[in-house]
Amino acid sequence: MPITFSRKPGLVIYFTAGDPDLATTRDMAIAAIDNGAEVIELGVPFSDPLADGPVIQRASERAVARGTRLSDVLGICKEIREARPGAGIILFSYLNPVVRFGIEAFGKAAKAAGADGVLLTDMIVEEADEYLRVMAANELMPVFLAAPTSPDERLKAIAENSRGFVYAISRVGITGTQTELAADAASLVARIKQFTTLPVALGFGISNAAHVAEVGKFADAAVVGSAIVGLIEKTPQDEVVAAVGKFVAELRHG
Repeated sequence: MPITFSRKPGLVIYFTAGDPDLATTRDMAIAAIDNGAEVIELGVPFSDPLADGPVIQRASERAVARGTRLSDVLGICKEIREARPGAGIILFSYLNPVVRFGIEAFGKAAKAAGADGVLLTDMIVEEADEYLRVMAANELMPVFLAAPTSPDERLKAIAENSRGFVYAISRVGITGTQTELAADAASLVARIKQFTTLPVALGFGISNAAHVAEVGKFADAAVVGSAIVGLIEKTPQDEVVAAVGKFVAELRHG
């Protein structure tokens, strides 16, 4: 099904699957959807998450230590899809777990699990032919990252090969909360929109309702990751589902 953002800005919420455990990840994702998230990014924990800051690194370490694997994340994806058929679900991973799983097998399994699309952080559009073929064969939407440093030629290729939405990263470097949005975020979104009619979602550093409102002035959706993962880290497990739902509602409604 296509990714749709019913409000502007739309809200994309990232979770590291398996932190604090798989069942809680499922319940937090459902709580986020029920409180206004249109898209869930299910992060596959990886032992060497180079694009991520310390908050998501620690979450990945905890999930890996619990033995969370790509197959487990696919299982949780299926449960979320069954519970909330209308939500968007993107599998968010580094390339290595997918290569180990087998890219053909992964495409079929992701489709069977009910995922709408896939974002591989270190899959570059210039080397994505096989990946794009597998995505198309399984009716999955490939989402690519677009950076402020990307020249227009590369942004054009990213826009033309993305489906669902384009993920614009607000700054170079790693994930993490910030006090204010990067100055060149709006110009990056405008540059991407020259090449596509797809929605553009902005992520990296968006951590509160004011940021989300600011993003809504120039982008179609806001992606919130580290702020959610940090909340999970500091909240007792028996309170975390309610805390995530409350935080997402605050992001949505201010």
